Amino acid sequence: MNVYDFDNTILRGDSSVRFYTYCLLRTPRMLLRLPRLLYGALFVLRRDKQRFKQDMFAFLRDIDDPQAAVARFWDKNIRRVKPFYLAQKRDTDVIISASPEFLIAPAMARLGAMRVLASPVDIHTGLYHGKNCHGQEKVRIFRAEYPDACVDAFYSDSHSDDPMAALARSAYLVKGEKLLPWDGARD
Repeated sequence: MNVYDFDNTILRGDSSVRFYTYCLLRTPRMLLRLPRLLYGALFVLRRDKQRFKQDMFAFLRDIDDPQAAVARFWDKNIRRVKPFYLAQKRDTDVIISASPEFLIAPAMARLGAMRVLASPVDIHTGLYHGKNCHGQEKVRIFRAEYPDACVDAFYSDSHSDDPMAALARSAYLVKGEKLLPWDGARD
């Protein structure tokens, strides 16, 4: 099986930031949350990335129908999927991402991916009901779902995914449309 990170790997850009911006432009009352988010960016992000992201996703409480907002977001942004992925995707691909599952799963369903493993975030409250799917946590989540699976190839844009890359027979660092061998490629 092939395993892929999502943001900046399959998708050009960060889906969470893009979705936040998309909603902000359509839901002005989200502006009331900006001071807390800016405070978090300055003081919380370095210590507790999950807490910062949970504070960011609190904006979901301001969205009348978040599932419909996600669908409309992907109507406009599915075109941001990189051509290299479209050319090689398979039904057996596993996508593993620190972005919320509620955001990633609908995009991958449109592309025919069978399995998405991502951060467990409540679509109505923005609260996490588990750990942020990042770094070593990706390996734990992956092994919980696929304890004996062999990863043929792993793709990511960041060395924060070194733990997942170590599981794969081959790993590739994705820089734009370029696929570089993981070994020797540095951010």
